Amino acid sequence: MSNVACDFFEAVTLSGARMYVLAMIEHASRRIRILGATTHPTASWVAQAAKNLVMDLEDAGSRARFLVRDRDGKFPALFDTVLSDTGIKVVLSGIQMPRMNSIMERWVQTCRREILDRTLIWNQRHLLHALREFEQFYNSHRPHQGIANARPLRPLPVPVTDPEQLDPLNIRRRDRLGGILHEYQRAA
Repeated sequence: MSNVACDFFEAVTLSGARMYVLAMIEHASRRIRILGATTHPTASWVAQAAKNLVMDLEDAGSRARFLVRDRDGKFPALFDTVLSDTGIKVVLSGIQMPRMNSIMERWVQTCRREILDRTLIWNQRHLLHALREFEQFYNSHRPHQGIANARPLRPLPVPVTDPEQLDPLNIRRRDRLGGILHEYQRAA
C-alpha cells in the first residue's frame, strides 16, 4: 500500500492555448501516470480522471491509502468522493505550503525542464504524445537516485563488482522524441 500525489500543471501550445495537465505520482516507486490534458478542466472531466486513476491502480495491483493534492479550485468535491468511495483518503496540502506535495512539485519541474521547455507543442494531441513518451521514459529507463538508481517498472540492477566486467561495456545510445531524451543500453 502506498501514497500517491496528484497535481495540475499548465502547458502552452504554439497558438497560445493553455492546456491543463493532470498527473499522478506514487511516492514509494516514483511511478508517474499522466491522467489527461484539457483546455477546460470541468468537474465531470476531473471526476472521470479520478475514476480512471482508480482503475489504473487496480489494474497495476497497487493500492493507495492516501492521495495528496493541493487546494486548487480545479478539483471538485466529486473528485474527492470518487476516491473516498474506493478507500483512498484525500489529504489537502496546507495553504501556501508547496513542500507538502514536494514529490509531485519536483516531478512537474523535471517534466518542464526535460520536455516542455525544449519542445514546441502544436496542440493537445502533440502534448499528450510528448507526455506519454516522457512517462514511458521516466518509468522504464530513467534512473532515480532517491531509490538506489532503480526505475519504477524495473528491478534493481545487479552491481558490477568485478573490474574486468567494466572494460567491455559497449554502450549504445538511443534517442527518443527527436533527440530530447537519450537512453543508454549495453549492446547485445
